[in-house]
Amino acid sequence: MAVTTARGRVRFGEWQTWYRVTGDLDSGRPPLVVAHGGPGSTHDYLLGLAALAEEGRPVVHYDQLGNGGSSHLPDRGADFWTVSLFLDELDNLLSALGVSDGYALLGHSWGGMLAARHAAGRPPGLRGLVIASSPASYPLWLREMKVLRDRLPPGVDDTLLRHEAAGTTESHAYLKAMRCFYDRHVCRLKPWPREFMASFYEIYNDPTVYFTMNGPTEFHVVGTLRDWSVVECCPDIAVPVLLTSGRHDEATPATMQPFADLIPDVRWEVFEESSHVPHIEEPERFRAVVSGFLDGLLA
Repeated sequence: MAVTTARGRVRFGEWQTWYRVTGDLDSGRPPLVVAHGGPGSTHDYLLGLAALAEEGRPVVHYDQLGNGGSSHLPDRGADFWTVSLFLDELDNLLSALGVSDGYALLGHSWGGMLAARHAAGRPPGLRGLVIASSPASYPLWLREMKVLRDRLPPGVDDTLLRHEAAGTTESHAYLKAMRCFYDRHVCRLKPWPREFMASFYEIYNDPTVYFTMNGPTEFHVVGTLRDWSVVECCPDIAVPVLLTSGRHDEATPATMQPFADLIPDVRWEVFEESSHVPHIEEPERFRAVVSGFLDGLLA
């Protein structure tokens, strides 16, 4: 079926949040709102999820503040870029689009942690939540990054450690070694798809948020989020939750286990041929799993 696409920006304080709606928000079906990773990435690598709108369910993508089509604020310091800021932005978007009384939420990676924290506040309009390849805490994430790094080919982690210690993480040697990790645990497709590359280009076009909150790479988290966790709020999530991850994911089972253990109504789907982006690596199956979960919310 043919679906419409609308793009725009909503005011968020002094700034603007860019969004894209695929489908009709007046269809009577709760929209799926998609929160991207990073923090500091963009919606581009998750655009394939717009195909869910072909079933009559509207899908909302947005770029979080600081990147993509939203306001860029490269002069703001670490005290500005907080979890609360992005929670407020999400609430503002839901209200501005008129969907806060009925919606589902999918958060990928950092976006999944953000979505979990949002859900723990028990917003009355939230119908269900998909936490996709997200750690429950950054301390867990960092512990598992060491496990994965230790399994890289001989010499790769030595190169990474040497440049991290020297502060030369933008060097060609570091980036080459980094790619070895990414090809194993972030996206296993070769070549990397265009939509996946688009989000990388956006991060490096303006790395303010990513470098401040995360750090120079997925596995060297030295930013303000390095001690952040949503483990303590998992029992407060009162809607059905679908966990998804890839068999080769940098979000290892250990990083996601607290979600499975502590959220009251939860199930977990593992994608055997995927790493961190099953929605790109196994798109048909991913859409089918998510679609089935969302349909179940209406039953």
